[in-house]
Amino acid sequence: MDKQFIHQFIVNALSEDVGDGDHTSLATIEAGTQGKAKLLVKDTGILAGVELAKEIFEVVDPNLQLEVFLNDGAEVKPKDIAFIVSGDAQNILKAERLVLNCMQRMSGIATKTNEIVDLLQGTNTKVLDTRKTTPGLRYLEKWAVRIGGGVNHRIGLYDMILIKDNHVDYSGGIRQAIENANHYLEQTGKKLAIEIEVRNLDELEQVLQTGKVNRILLDNFDFDSLRQAVSMIEGRYITEASGGITIDNIRDYADCGVDYVSVGALTHSVKSLDLSLKAVKL
Repeated sequence: MDKQFIHQFIVNALSEDVGDGDHTSLATIEAGTQGKAKLLVKDTGILAGVELAKEIFEVVDPNLQLEVFLNDGAEVKPKDIAFIVSGDAQNILKAERLVLNCMQRMSGIATKTNEIVDLLQGTNTKVLDTRKTTPGLRYLEKWAVRIGGGVNHRIGLYDMILIKDNHVDYSGGIRQAIENANHYLEQTGKKLAIEIEVRNLDELEQVLQTGKVNRILLDNFDFDSLRQAVSMIEGRYITEASGGITIDNIRDYADCGVDYVSVGALTHSVKSLDLSLKAVKL
């Protein structure tokens, strides 16, 4: 966990939500009132965000106490209780929505990722996320992918070179794009992997003739072409398939022999897991 990032995220999120005060709680609950609340699961899936919840409660009120029953990555079902938080009732409610928003989304992502990981059992293929994330929530969403058993692709534009079709077109072709990328790394001294996207077997052949990359992204290939591409590459480079990959066909893509399949839907259109924070009578 990147503690510095998480702390700043929590501070910003609370500022957005609380403003100059949770006036409903301040108006209705006497100051100093002690309470308990349980994180109640109302859905079936993979739990994620418990560690983040701990940090949120700590920032809101270091005196809040958390009793954890289910950890990140646990399989959950309706009526399960993930944890009980106890302490100042006003502060429990101040943290409530941020905890739920984060945990529901993270758990939804972890659940979808785990479903795909199960579908890939028996193959050597792993599922990757993408940069198709919610602005400001990328760290949390990619964290949830890992909890679900998936693998993170690059975090952003800064930690890998990924040459896509627009880069190729602007630079004047595949060979030129690869040469430019390698020259850039030599000039800057940066240690970054180079991946290049290809759209057909002809483009793949150009990459193989040029070399100087670490990974090849095979985009929108049909199954016959994908199998042929994997055969042409012969294990010399890491292979990744993307484009049009769904729950229904992901196993077919894996059976073509690629190392990774990337699925943007893990983060851009996932259904949140239903969770709630319910007061417990003392």
